[in-house]
Amino acid sequence: MFTTATLTGSKPEQYAQLLAQARALVHGESDRIANAANLSALIYHALPQLNWAGFYFFDGTELVVGPFQGLPACVRIPLHKGVCGAAASSRQTRRVDDVDAFPGHIACDSASRSELVVPLLHDGELVGVLDIDSPVTSRFDADDQTGLEAIAQVFIESLT
Repeated sequence: MFTTATLTGSKPEQYAQLLAQARALVHGESDRIANAANLSALIYHALPQLNWAGFYFFDGTELVVGPFQGLPACVRIPLHKGVCGAAASSRQTRRVDDVDAFPGHIACDSASRSELVVPLLHDGELVGVLDIDSPVTSRFDADDQTGLEAIAQVFIESLT
């Protein structure tokens, strides 16, 4: 059985601890649904001030909701819509302090105020995105981005 440890220290130290937990969760498992489900739960329960944490997978045309924690989500997101679509189409992480100011933002949960979306690339191909939402404006900073990008990489490495 896996149990999460309480994160301690500075934010980078906390993300190092979370990264170690993420690696332990996916160790020896290559099923993307199982790993996405466990990583979503890990992130959602370990990080404060989140209202959604999960994955969208690219089906060749659009993003389709995968495993997540939080309220029900938008099922399909076109690559040209919202923060998730922008991160997927640009292949670059998007950190948005105020989602209401983001052109074309899709409000799946009206409580969301800030968002961080990491594109998931495997051998240069888009697999999907890791999407984290918060009800707090400006919740995510550079440390969050670096930490969540590292966790996204753990997910990608689990696919091989």
